[in-house]
Amino acid sequence: MQRSTGQDLMTPIEFPRAFAAAFGTRDADALAGYLADDARMLTLTGAWVEGRAAVREALMAEFAGVFARARLVTGKSQLRELSAGVSLVHQRFVVSGAQGPDGTDLPRFAAMLSAVLLAGSAGWQVVSLGFSGLTE
Repeated sequence: MQRSTGQDLMTPIEFPRAFAAAFGTRDADALAGYLADDARMLTLTGAWVEGRAAVREALMAEFAGVFARARLVTGKSQLRELSAGVSLVHQRFVVSGAQGPDGTDLPRFAAMLSAVLLAGSAGWQVVSLGFSGLTE
C-alpha cells in the first residue's frame, strides 16, 4: 500500500474535515491521495470504484457534472478504533450546490461518509470508503 502522491493523511479524527475541504474545492487529486493504492470507494452517485487511480477518475467526472458547485457542511461525526492502527469514521454531511443534468439546482440533501482507515509506514490511509445519500 504505497502512497504515490506524497500527501500526508492526518489522523482519523481530522479526516472528515480534510475530505470536506478537498470536496469543496473539487480536488480529486487530494481526495485520491488519502487512499491506499488498492482502496475501494462507493461514490455519492453510486459508482463502485477500485484503486486510487479509478477513484480519482470517478471523482473528476462527478466534479465536472453533478458536484461542480457542491459544498459539504459537516454534521455529527463518530470515530471508533476497531483495533490498534485501524479506525472507522462515520461523518454526516449536508450536500448543497449539486446540479441536475440540465444544470438546475438540486435540493440540499444529507449524506453519510463511512471510512476505514489503516495506520502504516506511510501514515494513515483510507482502505475503504462509502459516501451515500440519506433518505432523511
